[in-house]
Amino acid sequence: MKIAIVTDSNSGITQEEAKELGIFVLPMPFMIDGQDYYEDINLTQKEFYEKLKDGSDISTSQPSPESVMKLWDDILRDYDEIVHIPMSSGLSGSCQTAKMLSEDYEGKVEVVNNQRISVTQYQAVLDAKELSDRGMTAREICQYLEDTRFDSSIYIMVDTLKYLKKGGRITPAAAALGTLLKLKPVLQIQGEKLDAFAKARTVKQAKNVMMTAIAHDMEQRFGDKDGEKIHLFIAHTENHEAALELREELKAMFPKTGEIYIAPLSLSVSCHIGPGALAIACAKVLPKKQ
Repeated sequence: MKIAIVTDSNSGITQEEAKELGIFVLPMPFMIDGQDYYEDINLTQKEFYEKLKDGSDISTSQPSPESVMKLWDDILRDYDEIVHIPMSSGLSGSCQTAKMLSEDYEGKVEVVNNQRISVTQYQAVLDAKELSDRGMTAREICQYLEDTRFDSSIYIMVDTLKYLKKGGRITPAAAALGTLLKLKPVLQIQGEKLDAFAKARTVKQAKNVMMTAIAHDMEQRFGDKDGEKIHLFIAHTENHEAALELREELKAMFPKTGEIYIAPLSLSVSCHIGPGALAIACAKVLPKKQ
């Protein structure tokens, strides 16, 4: 069976990287000041943040059913089956829409609801490609990814409360108080949704909160204190220098882990939290082929 792996641009995989990996990426749409944009098609990371800082009216959307089906139809001319890995169903309706659309494809399209986003979604795509290379069917790959959907964590430090307030995720009063106290909220994604986790007063304190939380998850949830079978990631919103510094701190804390991957945080999340954010994430390594 020839199996195609499809994801969306929330995975952080660019169109160019997709070609190198031999996968397919559906660009996520944005409405900015009444005009349609598509991530990595006619909207770069730099352009997005320029518009965000300029106060543009930005709203996220999901790919149209027509664009999803067109991509699938084109792929199925050359492939037997598709494994489609959208962003978390708790953060967008695109997963449920894709599942509904797949019902017309007679089992040729498997839509994965493994509740991943950004760097953990990226890793799910790489795992799916590896499982396909091992000879698993689309249904088996989908089942594995859904069975292991809780084998990951993300913690995000927010640098400014402006965008959480703008999106209605916190009240103006809470935003004003938090700004006055110079709070750095730490959010988490465990499974479906983006939730509050802790409050910090400084960037250093926020990083310590995230590193402690990841260490706890690795030891208590994943049974791997040293992280020998854990992927570690750093994501950020226009904060690359801080991400590089954080990587050195994580390397010192977890010397037995492999390379720590750094990537920009997905724009669908970025538009709600703004620039200057830092995130630490982890995901369990795919077991070796028996």
